[in-house]
Amino acid sequence: MSKIEQLPKPTEAELGILNFLWEHGASTVREVHEALYREEGAGYTTALKLLQIMFAKGLVVRDDSERAHVFRAAVSKERTQKRFLGDMVQRVFGGSSSQLVLQALGSRPKATQEEVDEIRALLDKLDGTSP
Repeated sequence: MSKIEQLPKPTEAELGILNFLWEHGASTVREVHEALYREEGAGYTTALKLLQIMFAKGLVVRDDSERAHVFRAAVSKERTQKRFLGDMVQRVFGGSSSQLVLQALGSRPKATQEEVDEIRALLDKLDGTSP
C-alpha cells in the first residue's frame, strides 16, 4: 500500500478545503475562511480547526516559517479522485469500471461533444488504436 493510499479519506468539509487549495494553491487560514466559511457565518476557528485536523491526518502540509501559517494540499486532486473512484467502483459497481461509465453516461441528458471526444480518445488509447 502506497503512502497516499494509507492517508485517511477526507470528509466532505475537508474535500471542500482541498478543492480550494487545489484551485488557489497554498493559502492562509484566513484565505480559506474568507472563501469557504465567512458567508455561512462560521468563525475563523472553524477553518483553523479543520486545517489542523487535516494537517494531523497528513492531508495538508503547513509552512509555519511566517506568522500566518500557509497550508497546501499534500495530495494531488487526481490521486484523490482516483482513490475515491476506485473505492466506489469496488463498493457500488462490484469492481466493474464499465458499469460505472455506463451509469454515468446514461444518467445525464447528453454528454457534450468535447466529453464524447475525450471518451473516444481514451477508449482508442485503451484499445491501442490511437496514434
